[in-house]
Amino acid sequence: MTVRLSRREAIAAGGAVALGGATWALLRDGDDDGQRAASSAAADDSTTTADCVLTPEQTEGPYYLDEGLVRRDITEGRPGVPLTLGLKVQDAECAPLSGATVEVWHADAGGVYSGFGEGEGETFLRGGQPTGDDGVASLETIYPGWYAGRTVHIHVKVHLDGDEVHTGQLYFDDAITDRVYRDPPYSSRGERDVTNETDAIYAAGGADSMLRLTADGDGYVGRLTVGVQT
Repeated sequence: MTVRLSRREAIAAGGAVALGGATWALLRDGDDDGQRAASSAAADDSTTTADCVLTPEQTEGPYYLDEGLVRRDITEGRPGVPLTLGLKVQDAECAPLSGATVEVWHADAGGVYSGFGEGEGETFLRGGQPTGDDGVASLETIYPGWYAGRTVHIHVKVHLDGDEVHTGQLYFDDAITDRVYRDPPYSSRGERDVTNETDAIYAAGGADSMLRLTADGDGYVGRLTVGVQT
């Protein structure tokens, strides 16, 4: 089930999570065990690597839509390698932030964004989740495809207490991307034209937003701690 809210409502809903278990169950739209496992894994990983620094801001890009979709599974049936995102939000003192709304959007395996061009009128691969007491938001998606002029990435925003406190992008190890792209549905697109090394936006802080990827069945789990100014 997808809950469609305005951005302000989505942020308020994130705050309500910290106050009510029933609301949390509604917005999470997923099984308890899967959510706890992803949150725990992200939290465990981030506590050993956190530097208590702010994550670099990066451009929002041209494909943002304020859809206010609060949901854990954002795939809408788009084909691709499964990817679970475990994103921990913390302040500059390394304190986890609960009740923040983590919003992501990205291209499908064919390089198409929902709401634009071939994806006009659709909402696939867009959505957000509130963070729990551990500061972690977990989302189910697919490994992004590429489009001309950019390396592989996922866009991310963090909202807290009605404010947009971070806009950035998440990146992938090129060797893993090459491995994923050898198989359908990615392989039909041919060789991508930009890697991390040749991407101008990645050059401006992208290395600090590189997802830590681990294999998980036929897909991956991607983890990152996002430090924001509160």
